[in-house]
Amino acid sequence: MSTLAHTMMTAARSADSGLAGPGELDRYPYAEAPAADRVGVSAWDAADPELGRVGRRAAGSRGRGLHGQLVQQLGQMIVSGDLGADRPLVPEEIGQRFEVSRTVVRESLRVLEAKGLVSARPNVGTRVRPVSDWNLLDPDIIEWRAFGPQRDDQRRELNELRWTIEPLAARLAAGHGRDDVQQRLSDMVEIMGHAMAQGDALTFSRADAEFHSLLIQVAGNRMLEHLSGIVSAALQVSGGPVTGCERPNEASLVQHGRIVDALATGDGTAAEAAVRQLLTIHPEVERVVPAPREH
Repeated sequence: MSTLAHTMMTAARSADSGLAGPGELDRYPYAEAPAADRVGVSAWDAADPELGRVGRRAAGSRGRGLHGQLVQQLGQMIVSGDLGADRPLVPEEIGQRFEVSRTVVRESLRVLEAKGLVSARPNVGTRVRPVSDWNLLDPDIIEWRAFGPQRDDQRRELNELRWTIEPLAARLAAGHGRDDVQQRLSDMVEIMGHAMAQGDALTFSRADAEFHSLLIQVAGNRMLEHLSGIVSAALQVSGGPVTGCERPNEASLVQHGRIVDALATGDGTAAEAAVRQLLTIHPEVERVVPAPREH
């Protein structure tokens, strides 16, 4: 096994470490918000009770730390509809409910605003924005939708988007003979092979995600390159059925190898065809979105 394969497989098995003790947070007295602006108790009750004390859980979400975990929880609640459009989000309410500091609440709302989920205006406060304003290409929102009420629509949309992006990227990549990327793609296939032999689905999926991300990045189209994160998110939340198999198997591995071979010979047509074959979804595969992954 190559050094890269060993390193990646070892890293994939390592569990994420928990947060260090939060210590004395920058807490503050929470004033009672006007009744008209308070978030209804029923909305907060929809939250996972285990997430009520954000600072006492292991690190979650891409942001890590307390505000990353709060972003995850609020984002899921907004995307699921538990906090509907135009719902006011009162910082004091949020701080009390999740037992976090003013700073954590402020940072979390800023992240959600950048994703288009909320808006903050003077004399109006922070409110949830309608779906039409969300950045639906944001990897976090892709994930939250995939595990919410819109899971079926999200899967279909991701499949359609990948079918549009990746075959084109493979055709373009065949004309960019970069030895370093070619070697990296080969390494990912090797890692996937070792992982499959050992029944290590986590390492397989991570190598698979990097393979498809590299494929788009080497296409030589900067606009396509910006979509590589979307494909990675799609692979993370969609599981096996996106690649046409319920679990890592020999057919999937062989198809990845054919893509690498086509790129090595500069055969754009073969590379495109191999990707389309890989993305074919067999009708007998049950389209079930797996449970949310642990970060």
